[in-house]
Amino acid sequence: MVILAVSPLLVSCGGIGEDDTPAVFKSIKPLELSVVLPAGGSKDIRFQVEDPDYSFNFNVYSPDCNIEMRLQGGGVPDNYKITRIVKEGEGIYTATITDLGTNPVYKESVCLAMKLGENSLILSKQFTVMSEAADSGDLIVDTGLPIVYVNTTGGKSITSKTTDIEATFKINGLGKFESLDEVGCRIRGRGNTTWTWPKKPYLVKLDEKQSIFGLPKHKRWVLLANFMDRTLMRNVIAHKVASMMSNLDWTPHGQSVELVLNGAHQGTYLLIEQVRADDDRVPCENGYLLECDFHFDNPVQWIDYHGRCNQRGDGIPFGVKYPDSDELTQQQLTYIKNLVSTTATVLYGGNFTNATNGYSKYIDVASFIDYWIVFEVMGNHELGNPGSVFMHLNREGGKLIAGPVWDFDWGVLSYRTSPQAKYGLLNDKAIWYARLFEDPAFKEAVRKRWNEVLPKLETIPAFIDETEKILQASANLNFKMWNPAGDATQNGGSIINGDENMSYNDAVALLKNNYKERLEVISKSL
Repeated sequence: MVILAVSPLLVSCGGIGEDDTPAVFKSIKPLELSVVLPAGGSKDIRFQVEDPDYSFNFNVYSPDCNIEMRLQGGGVPDNYKITRIVKEGEGIYTATITDLGTNPVYKESVCLAMKLGENSLILSKQFTVMSEAADSGDLIVDTGLPIVYVNTTGGKSITSKTTDIEATFKINGLGKFESLDEVGCRIRGRGNTTWTWPKKPYLVKLDEKQSIFGLPKHKRWVLLANFMDRTLMRNVIAHKVASMMSNLDWTPHGQSVELVLNGAHQGTYLLIEQVRADDDRVPCENGYLLECDFHFDNPVQWIDYHGRCNQRGDGIPFGVKYPDSDELTQQQLTYIKNLVSTTATVLYGGNFTNATNGYSKYIDVASFIDYWIVFEVMGNHELGNPGSVFMHLNREGGKLIAGPVWDFDWGVLSYRTSPQAKYGLLNDKAIWYARLFEDPAFKEAVRKRWNEVLPKLETIPAFIDETEKILQASANLNFKMWNPAGDATQNGGSIINGDENMSYNDAVALLKNNYKERLEVISKSL
């Protein structure tokens, strides 16, 4: 409880009534029940003093001011203070209370008090002082991250990846991030293996396009759970690295958040743009978006066997992500299948390095190099699996462009799943890259590009340190709820990243060390 205290006069300044007796303080009463302070802002609250002729020094900038704000234990509040008091009429005053910007979330009971002596206080009834961020009545999880609230209709559980549930969605930025007022949405589960784990990922489709955290307006957003990532930052780092690659058309943007689902805190999530064909996302609305994924779970999919298409010699599973299956015509499907097979046939043909009719006629080489660098520096073996590997065409008649990057939590920057990454290149035999690296010109282009981007890549360890500080408080709560070592139950009894049983900080330290080693190994190997 916080007490607004009025201290005694040091010199006589009380008024004289009609009967020539000094005015006597009787009570002090707030005239509002609560005050809500915007971040860094101020609000007024009126109070009444009885007897109205009772005088006191209410100049808050005077060293002899008789009014101050106190905590119940006698200290001064850290979050706000009185910055002005004005007399409005007989016994009526207005106090201006100002937020100090020290804490985005607080809600405290307050009393007004008149100090009549050294140890004598007369208290008013309580009222509330709260920050704007705490005014919603929702559960507040104050870790420094924004809070996402999802409430399903009737509190219905989300149990399906195919059935949408009606819900509401809003964001409390806690005065540090952009908030979003409550909007309608539909939500369902998402992911493959990740959906089978206890901490579930979700796909959210808003009723109307919204800008979130200043990003371009869109309806579709993803809440990644990152259940088995002890660092909570593998995807964050991968997207940071990808954003440094100027030859990639688009990289998803995201923000770590606290998720409160139906009133219950679910831990740390990454709220991120979904991979979609869009002017503000993957720029292929006049073309195609393809996914190579061994899960083979796209509505339109096939395996291309032209050429030796990965390190095992298997075919590559292709799927069409855009256009949607109900809009894709047979003519369009035939075109994209022919383009893929022709590209692979030329790539594995005897004249594949020809400047006019070789592979460079069919693929955007610069994007394939930048895409490879992201996978290679992050130690992501899924490029050769392949899993969540994307390509797109901006238009028919164009070249296949690599990207965007997606799904970097499994085995990333870990020698557990990719022990060869400790000593050499990891993805030089992945899908079409096995053949591309047989071209001396391509390998030289990769080496040249690597040296160009290396100074940027060398800034990532500092970014990891910064991200660790940002996520620390959230991680402390998250791992009280979820045990990432539980991923072993879905991985043949073996943990995936190798840091699941470590402390958060030890896992981050290992991640950073592995990243630095990757830079050194790749530089030597190229």
